[in-house]
Amino acid sequence: MESLVEFISVASETAKEAGHYLLQNLNRKKDISYKGQIDLVTNFDRRSEEIIYERLRKAFPGHSFLAEEEIRQERASDYCWLVDPLDGTTNYAHGLPVFCVSIALVYRGEIIAGVVYDPCRDELFTAGLGQGAYLNGSQVRVSTTSELDRSLLATGFPYDVRTSPDNNLNYFSRFAVKAQAVRRLGSAALDLCYVACGRFDGYWEMKLKPWDLAAGALLVKEAGGRVTDFQGNTFVFSCPNIVASNGLIHNSMLEIIASESVK
Repeated sequence: MESLVEFISVASETAKEAGHYLLQNLNRKKDISYKGQIDLVTNFDRRSEEIIYERLRKAFPGHSFLAEEEIRQERASDYCWLVDPLDGTTNYAHGLPVFCVSIALVYRGEIIAGVVYDPCRDELFTAGLGQGAYLNGSQVRVSTTSELDRSLLATGFPYDVRTSPDNNLNYFSRFAVKAQAVRRLGSAALDLCYVACGRFDGYWEMKLKPWDLAAGALLVKEAGGRVTDFQGNTFVFSCPNIVASNGLIHNSMLEIIASESVK
């Protein structure tokens, strides 16, 4: 395996470049199109993706590349970059400054590096497998809250929330009365980063894609947290449903999800 330090360094600079581009254009008129009823994409998503692809291709020409919007580059490589060029597109389209760039590197099926950059707060979250999780160069750890009713949680809703009965509203209702509070930021990557640095105690969501989760999941694990699917199985980046926490409230979260799932 090549150098994790180099991977994280290049991914960090790339995420910052794309993030600064997005921030500069936050208040500009956006060309918006729809991938689904409420699943939108802007011209700035696409340009951010191009910036990231160009930088990573130049640095690591033999690696595969999988991004949310359009770019797919499959190569005979052990390495694959998973990229969300703009996580929080709906926020961005409305001018709400809650969004980020998420970049992860997978090696032989395992997430080994993760970078999430929030240009609005100039916060760079980074993690390398076995090397800890960091915010702007300082190591971070998950919270020490041990009771669910004292916990601040986060979640999100799937793009088919209007049409599918499997839409997270049942879980949300249960957690809303069991936790201290539940927040909905609109960015899965930031939700996971906030679990990693202790701002949130736990997070759950469903029907997500690998580029939504990969970097953030590694950050939570490297910060001492726990990440699983809804059944408590070991998380893999291809899993669409995720529970992430400080570890102390994890079983309590899984119990609530299980109780709703059997209804």
